[in-house]
Amino acid sequence: MDTEPVKSISWPRRYAGIYAALWRNSVVREMGFKSNFLLWIVVELLWFALQLCFIGVIYLHTDHIASWTKWQVVMLVGASQFIQQLFQALFLSNCIQFSELVRTGRLDFMLLLPMNTRFLVSLRVVDLGGFVNGASALVVMGYAARQLHLSPSAGQILGFLLLCLAGILIHYSLMFLLSSVAFWTVRAQGIIWGYYSFFNIARLPDAAFQGFFKAFFTFAIPMLLVANVPAKLLLNKLQSPGSMLLLAGMACACFVLSELFWRFSLRHYTSASA
Repeated sequence: MDTEPVKSISWPRRYAGIYAALWRNSVVREMGFKSNFLLWIVVELLWFALQLCFIGVIYLHTDHIASWTKWQVVMLVGASQFIQQLFQALFLSNCIQFSELVRTGRLDFMLLLPMNTRFLVSLRVVDLGGFVNGASALVVMGYAARQLHLSPSAGQILGFLLLCLAGILIHYSLMFLLSSVAFWTVRAQGIIWGYYSFFNIARLPDAAFQGFFKAFFTFAIPMLLVANVPAKLLLNKLQSPGSMLLLAGMACACFVLSELFWRFSLRHYTSASA
């Protein structure tokens, strides 16, 4: 009888397989409620269209907001929408539902599974509608680029995507940190939605802010970095790589902070059945 131990699957392959299974479950769930899936996409598209109309109304009375022209702001709003929708597709539902996992005791079961609990808590649900709405944002950005006579290089497009990932990481890290407050408050949805309301700030040109508010929304809650830096890269408005490095640094700092708070919270968690 062969007693040679079976080789363990490498952890990247193992987690990729788990995530693929979570995707399949999300697709099945969404297809089971097709009307809700389509309705939510329509609502998000209408909200996006309303924001674009609002920009049009503003620029009926002015030619510039600071140094930003109408189509440059449209590009910024599109970039912000793209980042927000990808974040919403991958993380938002999971962050919102975390307090329910704590309240109902389902988190206890997840902690017993032989895998990273944060991975499962953060990625177990995928909102497929967010990808559709993210694609619509790219269409708007493409139209704005055409109006501005821009032809981004492959390097600019790659850099834009990487900076968008950094922005998504900032949103996820801060919202996951706020979700972890549920270990003490049980219900943290109000705090999470309070942070979500700050997303609208990311759609505004950073040049419109001065003094304390610019510093606060750059370093404390880095909303002005999330969409402004990627959009500026495509618009050729970056004078130096400093802003890109700052965005990447803030993304790493926010993730480390959220991980430290997560571990601190777990050490003080006594389970729902205690």
